Amino acid sequence: NLCVHFEQGSATDVDQALASGAHRISVSLVNNRVVPSPLEPRATLVEPADEGFKLYNPSQGALGQRAVLAKVFSLPADQIRVISPDTGGGFGVRGEVHSEVCVAAFAAMALNKPIKYTGDRSEMFLSDNHGRDNLTEVTGSFDTDGNLLAVRIETTANLGAYCSNAGPFVPTMAGGRIVGSVYRIPHIHHSVRCVFTNTMPVGAYRGAGRPEACYVMERLLDAAARQIGFNAIELRKRNFIAPSDMPYQLPSGVTISSGEFSNTLDMALARSDWAGFAQRQQASAQKGLLRGRGIGFYVESSGGGPEEEAVISVAEDGRIDVVVGTFSHGQGHRTTYAQILSETLGVDFEAINIIQGDTDVVAFGGGTGGSRSSQMGGVAVQRAGHALVDEAKTIAAELIQTPVEQVDYADGLFSAKSTEAQVSLQQVAEASQQPQFGGRMLSKTLRYDRGGGYTFPNGAHVAEVEIDPDTGAIEVVRYTAVDDCGRVINPLLATGQVHGGVAMGIGQALLENALYDDDGQLLSGSLMDYAMPRAMHISDMDVSFHEVLDPNNDLGVKGIGEGGACAAPSAVVNAAIDALAPMGITALDMPMTPERLWRAIRAVS
Repeated sequence: NLCVHFEQGSATDVDQALASGAHRISVSLVNNRVVPSPLEPRATLVEPADEGFKLYNPSQGALGQRAVLAKVFSLPADQIRVISPDTGGGFGVRGEVHSEVCVAAFAAMALNKPIKYTGDRSEMFLSDNHGRDNLTEVTGSFDTDGNLLAVRIETTANLGAYCSNAGPFVPTMAGGRIVGSVYRIPHIHHSVRCVFTNTMPVGAYRGAGRPEACYVMERLLDAAARQIGFNAIELRKRNFIAPSDMPYQLPSGVTISSGEFSNTLDMALARSDWAGFAQRQQASAQKGLLRGRGIGFYVESSGGGPEEEAVISVAEDGRIDVVVGTFSHGQGHRTTYAQILSETLGVDFEAINIIQGDTDVVAFGGGTGGSRSSQMGGVAVQRAGHALVDEAKTIAAELIQTPVEQVDYADGLFSAKSTEAQVSLQQVAEASQQPQFGGRMLSKTLRYDRGGGYTFPNGAHVAEVEIDPDTGAIEVVRYTAVDDCGRVINPLLATGQVHGGVAMGIGQALLENALYDDDGQLLSGSLMDYAMPRAMHISDMDVSFHEVLDPNNDLGVKGIGEGGACAAPSAVVNAAIDALAPMGITALDMPMTPERLWRAIRAVS
């Protein structure tokens, strides 16, 4: 049942380093199968047209959906209109075109009637792509000073019964880009065997391979610290890639350009009151509870597709329309992009209207996925704004009778450098409609191509848990997140993204597990059987940011949507192991349900 065997790095070099190191640490890990569960189940409405059809479908990008459907039905793209209205969450699963959409479209054209499909929650559990589902054996070699010499990672990745759109890419190339995480490792051998099983296919799920890769390294570092007697903080700091190492080529060959990992960790330790943990641990003990703390450091590669487009048009009444090819399914693009353009043009935020999700309006775009929106859509909007001003200067120069090179622009006004003459952006937009200026709306289209490379959001998360040894019940009682996502455009929206990612990570660590029996029957097929995190499972989060600007894009942004899902699983699991280590429990698998913890405690009691 082997589909792909992916390898990177030299197995021979790693074998030699493992043999020569003073300490050899091995950890076996389970990255459990989870079910992406957007707030709304899938729903589709297809209306037949004289040629082709019109589709209303929640997605992570209408243009991507249209491209797939054009191939499925062998139709020209202009005969398919896809409209993605407000969408209640994406998480990767909305990036796929599901079979029910194709069936509904076929039926609509065959019957010449509108066809609607609405799935219920159990249907989604059964037939939507799942996420994660890896088994990993990681072995690290350390010298006497605690320096990493080599790491071997051997993973078996369950793809399900067949390949989804992103299936084998997720555990291989996507996760493999940041294999080794934020640590200097002279030699890595990374092996991934992707296998088929009689389960639902696995696709992209928030983080798509990077949470799994970070989990491997954070579990290894904590196990090494415990076994060879090092402080877990100092062991990490000793092996961090330093700012002076930048730009640093990761084992995958991609280059990371910025990050201050040691400083970020120090900020998280200070905000979490790491030094005051003993008093809190004692207070928990007085209640009969075991308290532990854990670190989850992460790095992930974001950016998605390397091109994005923005179209900015200014109407006669001053209204500014922005058409952009990303798609917001909860990230707040309407606010973020309007902020960027408001600052770029110096115009009122309320005058800006963001348009997305309709292939009759949006001509080009890569949708939203891989935390790409601010660094792709945001930069495209900013550059399109500057280009619009440059184009508008030619009209403004005529209106104020000034050579174009003598025209300045600021705060919505074009002015002459040598006189007091000035004209507003709205007045230029009005003039552009006149025949002598072309007789068309003032508009500018800009396609941004970042070229190769990615950005690398990173951060340090600290979790504290309490465990009841009598019942195995576990609670996350403190959570601290310090994220470096480059420049933070809107702190409230960025904080919300951290909250969402952490909640998903805590859900995987403590609750969520998609289980099949030996006959391939899904046992966790509803919210009665599959435990999603609720408010009672999520503690208050202390969220802050360490803004280390990315040097490779105009805004200095890196992305924030997936960091919480990368950091939380290792932070929470490491905290649970820390709580139980005095009892001799040094290995736990996700999800750490009360039953699983209770059985582990009973086994050593």
